[in-house]
Amino acid sequence: MIEQIREEVLNAINEYKETSSDHYDFWNNHIKYVVSESINLAKEYNADLEIVELGALLHDIALIKNVGDKTDHHINGANIAKEILEKYNYDEEKKNRVVNCVYNHRSSKNATNIEELCVCDADILAHFDNIPMLFYAAFIRGNVSMNDIKDWLNKFFEKDYNDLSDKTKEKFKDRYNAICDIVIGN
Repeated sequence: MIEQIREEVLNAINEYKETSSDHYDFWNNHIKYVVSESINLAKEYNADLEIVELGALLHDIALIKNVGDKTDHHINGANIAKEILEKYNYDEEKKNRVVNCVYNHRSSKNATNIEELCVCDADILAHFDNIPMLFYAAFIRGNVSMNDIKDWLNKFFEKDYNDLSDKTKEKFKDRYNAICDIVIGN
């Protein structure tokens, strides 16, 4: 099942890259990091690996498929994830758990179980893994000026760090501090 969903997500990403004006590569700039971090957290936190990996693969599916706008991508993504999983006759109980990972991925404060928490935290940690992507987000998507980049990055990483679960926050505290020191120059 995981490989089928991975293939479907990769196909949607390739279609997005070919047809969108920005040709953004969701896989290489974000999704692969979320998948990797979510699997690591799932192993450490004894979460269901299958649920977590599928949730990570599908968490931004609405953005990839360009459905709705970014503020509602968790809602639209949950609906799309449900349709995709139903197409493969995925187990009903597991489907609901994956869909909830997608729906609640915006902040660990929304997580209702350990699988959702793994996907939430991994979504944030992906930003720590691919800092160049944040410069792209700032300059290209956010029209942040060079004069404002330091403040923008500082606020971005502070918000991300504060959105992590307490358990993950403690684990990544040194990494966060290093980013603040080296990248932002605090």
